[in-house]
Amino acid sequence: MTGAAQENKQPIFNMDKIYVKDLSLEIPHAPKIFLDRDNPQIDIQLHTQANSIEEGLFEVVVMATVTAKIGEKIMFLIEVKQAGIFQIRHVPTNELEPILAVMCPNILFPFLREVVSDVAVRGGFAPVLLNPINFDALYQQQAQAAASMTTH
Repeated sequence: MTGAAQENKQPIFNMDKIYVKDLSLEIPHAPKIFLDRDNPQIDIQLHTQANSIEEGLFEVVVMATVTAKIGEKIMFLIEVKQAGIFQIRHVPTNELEPILAVMCPNILFPFLREVVSDVAVRGGFAPVLLNPINFDALYQQQAQAAASMTTH
């Protein structure tokens, strides 16, 4: 193949697989916690991670930890790792990181949101509806934080 033919390769982006990589529900104070009628405080921690599987294939994981508390007592704890395998080829290196940190998590998030809500309901609680996440803003904040760390 000539150099010109290689340069004309179109970028490829495919979602090969979406799956729940890890899932847990803990209800440490069951059954008595179900008698408590107070509304819980909900804390949500969200993280993303991307790893190369092989040339042109990447696993992206969006991890959520949802903790519901009444006072200091944990009502329930849900941990989910929603993952996907993405084929990304013929993309300039400087464009790969935003795809893995923004585009892929945006695809995975609705699946994660559904799993969290479903697990809460199956655990005997009201659905937990995660608010939409601006992964682009998160990526920009992380990039700025990393840049300020290298300049100090």
